[in-house]
Amino acid sequence: MANDASTVFDLVILGGGSGGYAAALRGAQLGLDVALIEKGKVGGTCLHNGCIPTKALLHAGEIADQARESAQFGVKATFEGIDMEAVNKYKDEVISGLYKGLRGLIASRKVHYIEGEGKLSSPTSVDVNGQRVQGRHVLLATGSVPKSLPGLEIDGNRIISSDHALKMDRVPKSAIVLGGGVIGVEFASAWKSFGTEITVVEGLKHLVPVEDENSSKLLERAFRKRGIKFNLGTFFDKAEYTEDGVRVTLADGKTFEAELLLVAIGRGPVSQGLGYEEQGVAMDRGYVLVDEYMQTNVPTISAVGDLVPTLQLAHVGFAEGILVAERLAGLKTVPIDYDGVPKVTYCHPEVASVGITEAKAKEIYGADKVVALKYNLAGNGKSKILKTAGEIKLVQVKDGAVVGVHMVGDRMGEQVGEAQLIYNWEALPSEVAQLIHAHPTQNEAMGEAHLALAGKPLHAHD
Repeated sequence: MANDASTVFDLVILGGGSGGYAAALRGAQLGLDVALIEKGKVGGTCLHNGCIPTKALLHAGEIADQARESAQFGVKATFEGIDMEAVNKYKDEVISGLYKGLRGLIASRKVHYIEGEGKLSSPTSVDVNGQRVQGRHVLLATGSVPKSLPGLEIDGNRIISSDHALKMDRVPKSAIVLGGGVIGVEFASAWKSFGTEITVVEGLKHLVPVEDENSSKLLERAFRKRGIKFNLGTFFDKAEYTEDGVRVTLADGKTFEAELLLVAIGRGPVSQGLGYEEQGVAMDRGYVLVDEYMQTNVPTISAVGDLVPTLQLAHVGFAEGILVAERLAGLKTVPIDYDGVPKVTYCHPEVASVGITEAKAKEIYGADKVVALKYNLAGNGKSKILKTAGEIKLVQVKDGAVVGVHMVGDRMGEQVGEAQLIYNWEALPSEVAQLIHAHPTQNEAMGEAHLALAGKPLHAHD
């Protein structure tokens, strides 16, 4: 293995997804000499196979729904169908523009970019393209891939992953979505808007099971109204081809048939065969284990993003990558409060939250110390105009700070920024109630909810 001993980078990063490129950009900004190694396209899952393309599909679906429902707003329009070639062109143009901009950023920050499949070869080096890239520190950021179940083969034909679903050239007539988490409900929502008959199969007792139970129930109610079917509380047993589709059998013997099966049970870490274990990096079920500063048990190696067992969100990857870069540059760093990370599921209606659930709050503080308030969007003027339904639920420690904000409704993802500040700054309901929220906006619902929780409701019943 060739080695240019004269070049030792301050930081060698294996993986150019959200966590990896964020560390590269911040590290270079702070004066570190950075090498970034990526086998595919910089931007990783989020830009090319995740956040960005799925949201483009969801927006196309929203336009389709608006065309169908235009008459209720007094607008005469007709819906003639989905042109998947044009939808994919729109989606790919969004990705292409962002990809071009990201490559420009990396070049402008003087990051040494290497395209190739790398492997950790020592605690301070990565081998790629027949070369050994040396660094004072190595950051592992190799991301994740769609998971499956034992005996369930994702063949890309009738049994597909989210990667396949993003490249489809047609709208399936019917689909079973295995998994009612973020990925599953987002595809279910988009495909339903496109005209697909959907059945979601979730083994746990609720859709989006990591969210507050009230949010899950509101989403289930909305999905029923939209005609999205779902089966909860029974786990998957097997899938088999039929003459013209797929049959899914559950553990209780119940069966469902459709044209396609989308396996959306989450994503697993990419760590096999990359030299991690050989170099003594502590791992668990394929994940690289880290401390609160993203350091592994090997002093010269850190890890971030979907590779570590934290929240699998692009913005978490950004934050973890920045934390590592700043720590290596000698800046004072603060561990990430993962409860304080905003979460958004971009289905219709959207589900957004920050902080802890009511159940978790009761577990931590005691049931008698927790106050919960629900503000119905029916009392919000802009939500009425948009014809969206839902709620903002606040969870408060009695006589103390708001520790959870849970929202369901169209565009609620756009309200999670203020919710994040409320949680992370440990705001009291009375403090938020003093702020003047613009009328008529959906953001006003956040203010109204806190007015109510502070004991002075305006457009809400006592």
